[in-house]
Amino acid sequence: MNTTPDAPSRPSLRALTVLEGRVLGVLVEKQHTVPDSYPLSLNALTLGCNQKTGRSPVMNASEAEVLTAIDGLKRLSLVFEGSSSRVPRFEHNMNRVLGLPAQSIALLTTLLLRGPQTAAELRLNSARLHGFADISSVEAFLDELAASEPPRVIRLPRMAGEREPRWMHLLCGEVSINETAQSAAASDDSVPPSAYEALKAEQKRLADELTRLQAVVRRMATELGISTDDL
Repeated sequence: MNTTPDAPSRPSLRALTVLEGRVLGVLVEKQHTVPDSYPLSLNALTLGCNQKTGRSPVMNASEAEVLTAIDGLKRLSLVFEGSSSRVPRFEHNMNRVLGLPAQSIALLTTLLLRGPQTAAELRLNSARLHGFADISSVEAFLDELAASEPPRVIRLPRMAGEREPRWMHLLCGEVSINETAQSAAASDDSVPPSAYEALKAEQKRLADELTRLQAVVRRMATELGISTDDL
């Protein structure tokens, strides 16, 4: 039986390293997306840190480096090790330590994994962690995180050519505006809403085409006297 340690009285945490932030984000993400594999082994956690998709920046951390990050997070009570398996498995304790609702954790996790994003991008990219009703609800939770003490996110100045401001977490310390601008320019992992709608339209077209093909196959099978129970 796992025993989750009680959270401290929420003193101001030290700034996390980038890899510690990635480890924490992966643990929260996988808890929601692959619950059957959670808590995560060191190998699974390392693979999650080094994913090529849904990550900015892309990393190539070793298991030894990830283990060092885990040790650092343990000392902050943000991660603990389960005791019900022969293989060490790790869980996050982010909700209790930070004292935040699930909606805020979902937004912080998405920022930890993908870097600076607009409210619209955050709503799309955090959908598997929490389903926000609309962009205004995302903005409301971001405003709360920015106004908390200490602040957990910051709204970045709008860059040239951007219609909406981006947001970034502060769990790894103060944000360099220049670095975040370069990161946003280099990252192509985020899917804008327009592209998402195009993907949905393409999915519907393919589904309709499959339905038509199934109808043709059933008709041909009936004419040939073949059972269609498995179609």
